[in-house]
Amino acid sequence: MPLFASPSSFAAREQFAQKPRGLVDKVMSVAEAVRRFVRDGDYLATGGFGTNRIPTAVCHEILRQGKQNLSFAGHTTTHDFQILCAGNLMGRGQTLRRVDAAYIVGLEARGLSPHARRVMESGTVEVVEWSNYTLALRYTAAAMGVPFLPTHSLLGTDTLTHSAARIITCPFTGETLVAVPALYPDVAAIHVHEADRFGNCRLRGPSVADWDLARAARRLIITCERLIPDDEIRRHPHLTTIPFFCVDAVCEVPFGSYPGNMPEEYFSDEEHLKLWLEVERDVEAFRQFLEDHIYGTRDFTEYLERCGGLRRLQALRRREFHLSRADLPAATR
Repeated sequence: MPLFASPSSFAAREQFAQKPRGLVDKVMSVAEAVRRFVRDGDYLATGGFGTNRIPTAVCHEILRQGKQNLSFAGHTTTHDFQILCAGNLMGRGQTLRRVDAAYIVGLEARGLSPHARRVMESGTVEVVEWSNYTLALRYTAAAMGVPFLPTHSLLGTDTLTHSAARIITCPFTGETLVAVPALYPDVAAIHVHEADRFGNCRLRGPSVADWDLARAARRLIITCERLIPDDEIRRHPHLTTIPFFCVDAVCEVPFGSYPGNMPEEYFSDEEHLKLWLEVERDVEAFRQFLEDHIYGTRDFTEYLERCGGLRRLQALRRREFHLSRADLPAATR
């Protein structure tokens, strides 16, 4: 099976060496970040896990700007993949061209995305298969600056046959191993809780592969719930998960994971996610839905207004707070 991105560590290092190392103000709008850092034909990766901490605003803007022929890492993707597949609706071109697939199409217990399923069954998108672990391991290899990592994973499975991994022999023990190639995305988008203007980021909850993804991506767009002073970052440096030198753009987007959830911030909007799944069943109804909610809106703030605005968002924040409190011992509530 083909590789959709070169695993060459030397080529990646040459590009990383050109990234600025100074403390530069990187704050900009999502529209500007996508316009500057997402290019037609790029390999794109998104952070988060399931519907947790997804960079929804960036995915919306990719559709608004009509970015085309992207490759994509479907690591633990749910609603973000659903949004990008909407760009493959007839009359809008082809947002997705190639997909490295581990977890796609499904929105976990909510069910399968009818439109994402149509796209993936259409034969218009090239697909290579991976497990969640081996796709994450590809980021790890890239973050380490090596072209591959060895593993026992995938051996004895059909996934190996449909992947681009290779069977190798260990030069020290003679054991049979799988060589998993590094993945250096052209651009990645990660949503975090807090960031300063230089790109130092904090996040809470499961980070999954984002530590490695941030260091593997050639260009990185950060969206954050809040901009915080760099003095605060310096006061508690151990809380920084993604350092500034990995980051190219910082975009303040409150509720930026909506309709996904954000740990300790707000719960997922299950009603809106259900609406997406229902409206996708009819192509014309879905086309109108996208026009009303994405293509016909100026930005993510207007999208939030059309989904219920502050009243709805406050309700989701209260629900997350009450659920978080319910997990605490009674004496600490």
